[in-house]
Amino acid sequence: MPVSHWRELGINETTLATWVSRARKAGGDGTLGESEREELARLRRQAAEQAKRVRELEMERDVLKRCMVLWVK
Repeated sequence: MPVSHWRELGINETTLATWVSRARKAGGDGTLGESEREELARLRRQAAEQAKRVRELEMERDVLKRCMVLWVK
């Protein structure tokens, strides 16, 4: 991650170095395990479904608004 990114997030350089050190000691190589990949895929599907539902609800809301305008006239 470029230096500016962690600074923009308000992460202290020492904190970042500690996290990297702990990950290396734990044997982390920066790749995801099978269960982590599955969880990530599940969360991405869930987020896509929720975004689709939000778009549908927004369209329904807009239709109802237009109906109310016509009804009031």
